[in-house]
Amino acid sequence: MKIRLENLTKKFPNRSKKGGPDVVAVDNFNFEIPDGKLIGLLGPSGCGKSTALNLISGLEIPTSGRIFFDDEDVTDVAAENRGIGLVFQNYALYPHLSVLKNITFPLENLKGNKKLSKERMVDKAYEAARLVQIEELMERKPSELSGGQQQRVAIARALVKRPRVLLLDEPLSNLDARLRLQTREEIRRIQRETGITTIFVTHDQEEAMSISDLIVVMKSGKIQQIDKPQTVYDDPKNLFVAKFLGTPAINVFVGAIKHGRIYIGDDPVMPVKGVENRAIYAGIRPEGFIPDEQGGLKCRLKGVEVMGRDTSILSTHYAQEGEIIRSIIDSEDAMQLSTVNEALDRKTNAVFDPIHEKDNKRGEIRFSVKPRKIFIFDRETEERIFFSTN
Repeated sequence: MKIRLENLTKKFPNRSKKGGPDVVAVDNFNFEIPDGKLIGLLGPSGCGKSTALNLISGLEIPTSGRIFFDDEDVTDVAAENRGIGLVFQNYALYPHLSVLKNITFPLENLKGNKKLSKERMVDKAYEAARLVQIEELMERKPSELSGGQQQRVAIARALVKRPRVLLLDEPLSNLDARLRLQTREEIRRIQRETGITTIFVTHDQEEAMSISDLIVVMKSGKIQQIDKPQTVYDDPKNLFVAKFLGTPAINVFVGAIKHGRIYIGDDPVMPVKGVENRAIYAGIRPEGFIPDEQGGLKCRLKGVEVMGRDTSILSTHYAQEGEIIRSIIDSEDAMQLSTVNEALDRKTNAVFDPIHEKDNKRGEIRFSVKPRKIFIFDRETEERIFFSTN
């Protein structure tokens, strides 16, 4: 089932003693979630992603705008009548009930021609349990389960009524790193097996990118970009999206377009066409650096981290934002660089002189940049500026 949001807005009263305008948690959402897809709502804390989920579920009433499930307007339909399954961050299991009773609980509230016999409820509970692979745990209490098992119970409970939409609000936040990885793979498997349209709220970009068909990147209640995860990573629309996606994070520099070239500080990095002179931010993905003795970007080597297949070169530049520049290159290529080998042999970093950094040649490492891995943004608006190198 597809979900369509039209001009969806949610405002909350300003609770400040000094007063002020309403707080806009969701600001004029317009997008359509395709039938049977898994969508990741992604953004920092306070961006409005959980509020958007609550609006879709019916737990919150929109200030304006409409919500459609297929062609049915459900804006004014109560949450219990929307056919949704909802999984919270804290599992919300009943501690005094067994796993079986927790899963069957939503079925016990069915009335009229939807009412089921006890035998049919148990059958449905075991169907849901098999889907999340916990059928051997049905007689246990929640206190006897691990965090990952409790989360599976919560998912089974949401699936037992075969909802039209499955909504997951930060479902992995309480799990350790290993269980997070395992459980997110399980969520993806379950979604594919059931074909239920699913919305997954998270602030973890790796989580969203790994399992989502589409991601919706949010900031301050507004949609910043909607697309396939790899497309958002490769073609961010603005500086916020570029900085939010990517591990390690993108390296950002203060620069300018001057006479048909991208400059980072005073370093001419590459020629560009079709862009007028202006102040910019330049973002370079960690994998976008090419060690090159003739490269235009002159950095100061600060350290080297060998990570098996890849090597991370740590450096600085006087025009950078943040504390360090992280460049990831193939370890075999890294071993061919005299500056890298020297740093590894000494196990110490080159002496860093911040006062004379621009002129000091000691410990210098130079890079050229892959054109597809550098993005430029207007310094004032932070919107992406598209350019050609041909």
